[in-house]
Amino acid sequence: MPIKQYNPTTPARRGMTTQDLSEITTRKPLKSLIKSKKQNAGRNNTGRITVRHRGGGVKRHYRLVNHNLPAGTTAVIEEIEYDPNRSARVARIKDQDGLYHYVLADTAMVKGKVIKSGADAPVEASNRLPFSNIPVGTQIYAIELHPGKGAQLVRSAGVTAQLMAKEGDYVQVRMPSGEVRRFRQEATAAIGMVGNIQHQNVKIGSAGRNRRKSIRPGVRGVVMNAVDHPHGGGDGGRHGTGKTPRTPWGQLALGYRTRRRKDVSQMIIKSRHDAKRKK
Repeated sequence: MPIKQYNPTTPARRGMTTQDLSEITTRKPLKSLIKSKKQNAGRNNTGRITVRHRGGGVKRHYRLVNHNLPAGTTAVIEEIEYDPNRSARVARIKDQDGLYHYVLADTAMVKGKVIKSGADAPVEASNRLPFSNIPVGTQIYAIELHPGKGAQLVRSAGVTAQLMAKEGDYVQVRMPSGEVRRFRQEATAAIGMVGNIQHQNVKIGSAGRNRRKSIRPGVRGVVMNAVDHPHGGGDGGRHGTGKTPRTPWGQLALGYRTRRRKDVSQMIIKSRHDAKRKK
């Protein structure tokens, strides 16, 4: 799927690119599988802003994607659709009972293809199987973190993980970040790579396009007042941070590890930082 270039009719359009939507087979979503989505502008359930620089944007409906397709499902792909809430595409499927579902669309999904889920499903692209039935070396996506809970990992456009080894009740999976992690053999994953692989190469090109995506402007800390940011304040013209870079709340921002992994450290075999250090 190539990237589409705009004609340079304005300075913004000169550097702007967009996705090729030729793989999308319908523009109208299924009414029974969508619901209205409220814009909370980055606020949590208590009204506090937990994600900065969010607000406004185009109204959108949320697609009810099924990340926990039941075992024994045999379904036909009816449409490939655009989803405004995620980077990947979604596929509308119809199972053997006549029920419709949305699932993540991978690079091998096309209209009319039959996909299956469960331990008896063949080892083919787009099928969903438990790790115990997937051969070592297979590329996978939509991985269950806890068996039976549904896919939580490797769901973004163009990403894939790889099943590296099996030992006892666990398997080892290399994640897109380079981290090698253990999962239970009963957990499930889909075979293949998430579609829309050119998503990361799209150039936004203009500030207005970001505003329509609900992304508001970010302001540098060094141009703020001292009361608003640790980098702010000072007389004269342009200046640096004057200290080690920090967040607006004073926490170190570059290279300072904030991830607490006491509960999952025994599951991580190789850190994602190890691969970056070798480069």
